[in-house]
Amino acid sequence: MAKIGFIGLGNMGGPMATNLVKAGHSVTVFDLSEQALAVLESAGAQVATSASEAVAQAEFVVSMLPADKHVMSLYLGAGSDGEGIVEAIPNDALVIDSSTISAETARKLAKALIEKGKRVIDAPVSGGVGGAKAGTLTFICGGDSADIEEARPVLEDMGKAVFKAGDHGAGQVAKICNNMLLGVLMAGTSEALQLGRAHGLDPKVLSEIMLQSSGRNWTLEVYNPCPDVMNGVPSSNGYQGGFLVDLMLKDLGLALSTAETTDSKTPMGEQAKALFQAHSEAGAGQLDFSSIFQWFGQQGK
Repeated sequence: MAKIGFIGLGNMGGPMATNLVKAGHSVTVFDLSEQALAVLESAGAQVATSASEAVAQAEFVVSMLPADKHVMSLYLGAGSDGEGIVEAIPNDALVIDSSTISAETARKLAKALIEKGKRVIDAPVSGGVGGAKAGTLTFICGGDSADIEEARPVLEDMGKAVFKAGDHGAGQVAKICNNMLLGVLMAGTSEALQLGRAHGLDPKVLSEIMLQSSGRNWTLEVYNPCPDVMNGVPSSNGYQGGFLVDLMLKDLGLALSTAETTDSKTPMGEQAKALFQAHSEAGAGQLDFSSIFQWFGQQGK
């Protein structure tokens, strides 16, 4: 079993670190939340007093942070203060950043760490909070093939699938392509279900019809946005938990900014971003992104 330093114990990182503990790894964790640290300590992890302490003896360093600025600050320090953890990471350790950040930032981070003699892969995830808790995440990796293979046993203790998308940054590109499509699918599915309901159809029956027809998609199969159609999903729990509207909005923004670098056309992505932006501005930013179903139901009333 490996010695792992894990930083970032939010809705995704906490369950991921817990699964590593359950798998028998020696896990040292750090987060700014005392409550999050307490949860991991009770699960059997060792708690560090700083991020540098968490990684000092690590064979693998795993980070799961909200955005580009947090990742760069963690590893390299804010601005030019040089107070990041890079110098504390053992030279033979492998850095696995599972945060969802821009491909450009992932490449900058990789270049900076490699110049310091460190090894790193970007390994953002798909599967949401449910997948993090169940240990069924998909890891979408960018970096050296040998490093990804070295990381595979650790990743497989948190997920069900590990893919190599390409070189550094490629994992992030693949992840935002996936999430852009997910945003489009969730908006389209919600729109269709609301249309059917407005015309007197039972959303559960309509969902079954579409599942057996050409409209079949992931949101209908495992994440239905209409309350009380499917058990164990956020829509049937007041849209609590899961993947927040504001996080989907962030990922759609990353997708569109990435598209601009190659002049790629993303009209569906742009429309999805506009819809989730309106939903967020209506006060739903901290609800699960499937709550876009409610937004469609409120329009025109």
